[in-house]
Amino acid sequence: MTGTIACYGELLLRLGAPGRQRLLQSPQLDVHIGGAEANVGVSLAQLGHPVRMLGRVADNPLGQAALGELRRHGVQTASVQAVPGRMGLYFLTTGALQRPSEVVYDRADSVFARGTPADYDWPALLDGARWLHLSGVTPALGPQVAETALDAARAARQAGLGVSFDGNFRPKLWEAWGGDAPGILRQLMEQADVLFADHRDMAVVLSQDFAQAEGPARNRAAAAAAFEAFPHLRYMACTLRTTYSVDHHGLGAMLMTRDGGCLEAPTRELPGVVDRIGGGDAFAAGILHGLLRALPDAETLAFGLAAGCLKHSIEGDFNLASEAEIRALMVEGRLDVRR
Repeated sequence: MTGTIACYGELLLRLGAPGRQRLLQSPQLDVHIGGAEANVGVSLAQLGHPVRMLGRVADNPLGQAALGELRRHGVQTASVQAVPGRMGLYFLTTGALQRPSEVVYDRADSVFARGTPADYDWPALLDGARWLHLSGVTPALGPQVAETALDAARAARQAGLGVSFDGNFRPKLWEAWGGDAPGILRQLMEQADVLFADHRDMAVVLSQDFAQAEGPARNRAAAAAAFEAFPHLRYMACTLRTTYSVDHHGLGAMLMTRDGGCLEAPTRELPGVVDRIGGGDAFAAGILHGLLRALPDAETLAFGLAAGCLKHSIEGDFNLASEAEIRALMVEGRLDVRR
């Protein structure tokens, strides 16, 4: 199949305290470009897919820098609107030992959050695309943005595109405007062919408890409920994370199919995490890469997990690992210097 992968979402500036300092413990801040959908787009571009970003940025040097960073990594930005106003920000304090990391959002009234359905001609924006990727972060920004995301998903479905959706439930954002998270997320999931979500997301959306003793069993039950609720859904995937400390994680993954298939990838130990932000997006991009390349399901899951693991070794929101590096981890896992 040909055609671009379209990603609709907000480009953000991430302002982080240096190293393991607390926010403004010193006057410096490290800057990275990110955003859930952009993270997936950059990863897919690194893997050789044509990717198109859709959305709005501030018509100022900050917005231009964000677009430039995407272009540097191979993502098309010609369809992103530049509008007078402000960029969305988030501030990150990276944790240490038993002190968890913390995110502070500053996204209210950004040019993206102030967008309305009338700002987007979805048939034109999706022309020539084969796939649309969305996440639950976008509709959490407000009622107009939520309606725009629903319009995008429905337009993609009507045009015959594949649709993927990452649950990415963000309670702080929904609470800020009293949004109906279960109702809106359910409408978006109804359009999806591929869903990145686990039992916690399904508990929110379907108002159903999954009380099985272990996480994998809860995810299998949640997937069965999702396939029953969402007629277009073909795949549901999620990671299984164990956090021993801020710097030491274990990461496994599951891939479930409409026909009742369920694959579970063994947990990989991550004893020296550099940056976990964007790890789920890297996993999602790896799974999409496998599906778009028609890889066997087991290989798709292994690829997605390896991509997610490698992201933990890379500073910033973007996973810059190549396909060769991901495949090397899948088959070797050796750590000696490559010469």
